[in-house]
Amino acid sequence: MKEKQTRRRYSKQFRTDAVELVLRSNKTVVEIAGDLGIRAELLYRWKSEYQAKQDSPFSGNGHLKDPEAERFRKLERELQAVKEERDILKKALAVFSRNHQ
Repeated sequence: MKEKQTRRRYSKQFRTDAVELVLRSNKTVVEIAGDLGIRAELLYRWKSEYQAKQDSPFSGNGHLKDPEAERFRKLERELQAVKEERDILKKALAVFSRNHQ
């Protein structure tokens, strides 16, 4: 039976440092990728993206650029979690109140 592999995520800083290491080092991309424990293909892709978008490479990390929009999204997630907890507590109260009667 195969185990489900989780997808590793790398921070923007890690990706930037890895690409800058490639650009400044005398080592090959394959050697650096091996040292970092990542696939060479991934490092090649990061390098291409870095060079294509010098002003803001790796901007797609799931965070919104507008801090207010990010805060709003975080509050919506928190509200959803609180609503779920409330619903569970309501059900538990109903079950326990039936048992005491």
